Amino acid sequence: MKTKSIIWIVIFVLVIAALNVVAFAGINIAGYSYGGVFDKDQGIKQGIDLAGGSIITFVAEDENLVPSKEQMDVVRSIFNARLLGKGYTENSISIDGNKITVEIPSVFDTDEAANLLGSTAQLTFRDADGNILLDGATDIKSAKYEFGPVASNSNSIPHVIVEFTPEAVEKFADATAAAVARTSEGKNYISIFMDETMISSPMVNEKIDSDSCVISGSFTPATAKDLANQIKSGQLPFKLSILTKDSIGPQLGEKALPSSITAAFWGILFIMLFMILIYRLPGLVSSIALAFYIALVAFIIGIFRVNLSLSGIAGIVLSIGMAVDANVIVFERIKDELRLGKTVGASVDAGFNRAMWAILDANITTLIAAVVLYFSNIGTVKGFAITLIIGTVVSLFTAMFVTRFLLKQIVNLNIKNRFLYGVKGESKNV
Repeated sequence: MKTKSIIWIVIFVLVIAALNVVAFAGINIAGYSYGGVFDKDQGIKQGIDLAGGSIITFVAEDENLVPSKEQMDVVRSIFNARLLGKGYTENSISIDGNKITVEIPSVFDTDEAANLLGSTAQLTFRDADGNILLDGATDIKSAKYEFGPVASNSNSIPHVIVEFTPEAVEKFADATAAAVARTSEGKNYISIFMDETMISSPMVNEKIDSDSCVISGSFTPATAKDLANQIKSGQLPFKLSILTKDSIGPQLGEKALPSSITAAFWGILFIMLFMILIYRLPGLVSSIALAFYIALVAFIIGIFRVNLSLSGIAGIVLSIGMAVDANVIVFERIKDELRLGKTVGASVDAGFNRAMWAILDANITTLIAAVVLYFSNIGTVKGFAITLIIGTVVSLFTAMFVTRFLLKQIVNLNIKNRFLYGVKGESKNV
């Protein structure tokens, strides 16, 4: 039993070391290349406050036109969809009257950025085979968000009502009839595309020969409003011209990344020393688990090329605190059980079982808050939410599984001295 536990601990330490090397230094195996979190081409995408980028201001082409807030929201939805489609999750879009300013990190070719945003949006309705059925510019009259029942006997839900031009009514009736006929193939749906990005794919259950249709599904009010705006964008009522476009270098965060890494290194080192000093063996185990946590978070944000800004770094720091806090809760429960005279093995099991629900509650409520922040559609806030979600999920995994696994291996080594588990008083075996 002791030999097996030693082998497991050694294997786990080697896995953590290898994961850290892959996460930070990169790897190239069998044609697959990953450059590590700091690789500019394959690693983290830095936000505009860390890496600089382009700032472009658009204005309504007609100087006498004063667009409504609803119309400007449509433009915002188009820009946001295009930026997210290109992976720029840290974009910032602000509206000031008939002007809309967009900040795009790590893009220094302002002409490229302007073309990405300023080209005419093409909205199309397509069948399961990709054939274009309706064109948003000519066939869609309007689209609006509503909250209410979609049928006489249904509950109130968020949905979108799309109205067609007279010429499009017959085309849509034929399209829905054809979709219903393909129900047995699982192809009874019509997809809505913005440029070449699919924004919705509602199922068709019956032929629709009216001048409007209802799109319903797993919508929130916010996502239903976004869909309505995106559908309406196929017939944008005004054109935009570029007022200004500038390429800027890093702002306040020019030296933030290296200084944050240095601060994080010393902070994590002090945390590890504190945990070992207070909790001894469990503290050592938590330090190993924290090293695993850091490597896994770094690997995830690198492999998925998460846009990282100063707010995103704050999300990571907060999740590190939660990872340590979960271990503190568990270890205090273990100390309580040891003081009651239980064996080390029984105390470890009871400590994790008693702490489980407290840890789950804390992490679930944090995840709910992070998800709400993510759907705020504010670039820097979304960056914070993304790193907080990743960090919280990984911290929950390391606290409930990795730390527990390693601590069980320590117990299997038959180390029973209470002092080594952080319990003060006479050192004795139990």
